[in-house]
Amino acid sequence: MKFTLLTHFKEFGKRSNTGRLVVDVLGGAAEQVRWDRARPPAGLLEEIEAGGVALIYPGTADEAGGDLTGIRHVILIDGTWHEARKIHQRSPYLQKVRRVCLTPAEKSVYNLRKNQKESGLCTAECVIEILRSTGNAEDAERLQERFLEFIRPLDTVG
Repeated sequence: MKFTLLTHFKEFGKRSNTGRLVVDVLGGAAEQVRWDRARPPAGLLEEIEAGGVALIYPGTADEAGGDLTGIRHVILIDGTWHEARKIHQRSPYLQKVRRVCLTPAEKSVYNLRKNQKESGLCTAECVIEILRSTGNAEDAERLQERFLEFIRPLDTVG
């Protein structure tokens, strides 16, 4: 499975961005692409037209639950909740993509930003959930380990 993290430009410089962890752990199976309203990635547009692509998006899903059957490519909007909503609204090509809503097994442990949604997950946690649900436990575990190291408070590192 391929992951595209459609990333808001403000996220690239933030220490709290977990998208880069996904790319570091999954290598070529993941890409972090800067979102550009006027110039969407041509390759992504082609893949959307070909089918087998899902957008992970909170709220009402087009399909029941997190069913990723037949999905080869997953798009995640990588940014704050406010930024993600704007990206989705301002990207007509994303309106064509099947939306899938995850039902996480556990609450988020992400602690690097304030005002997080109660039922929301950060980008890395979403990818971990997807990897687990599609039977890729090994990559899920590797990403989970890196994620937990990433969010550990600096005073406990030693």
